[in-house]
Amino acid sequence: MLHIKETIVVEGKFDKEQLKKITDAPIICTGGFTLYTDKSIIKAIRTMAKKTGIIILTDSDSAGFRIRNYIKQCVGNEGIVKHAYIPSVEGKEKRKSSPGKEGLLGVEGIREEDLLKILENVTEICEKPQEKGPRITKAMLFEDGLSGGAESREKRKELARRLGLPIRISANALVEVLNAAVGYEEYKRIVEKI
Repeated sequence: MLHIKETIVVEGKFDKEQLKKITDAPIICTGGFTLYTDKSIIKAIRTMAKKTGIIILTDSDSAGFRIRNYIKQCVGNEGIVKHAYIPSVEGKEKRKSSPGKEGLLGVEGIREEDLLKILENVTEICEKPQEKGPRITKAMLFEDGLSGGAESREKRKELARRLGLPIRISANALVEVLNAAVGYEEYKRIVEKI
């Protein structure tokens, strides 16, 4: 398992699932071209570029390059942006009945060992995750009134606002970001103010 300090930006949930097999890094999905209309995705990417730096890992087709360039343009000089590229390999992913428009494998179709090499070439691999105090869990969110209660949703939205994250962020994604970029002490400090 690779321990990477940066947040990895991919196009879709199947790309994320493939990467979760090899790294514990936080991962943001653009939802393909959804990032053009959902400004909260770009906001989250900018936030993570400032806090952890980002690695853009999109497919090697024209859509992947458009998404990559759009992210690069939106982030500008506001954070650290690294680029990881997958090779142009003809084929189709196992879950699909036919190849994509350009006939190339996407991130989800690339072998795990190849993804390991690609990531090792663009970033520094840590020996172990860089913990900032105790690991934040979904149970902690519950204990702190951020899930399972009448006002939990509003409290989560306020936490997201204060952290510069999208207010619709899921509890799982929130825990991932809190552990990767915020840390326990900062999380507790913000929760006390909410």
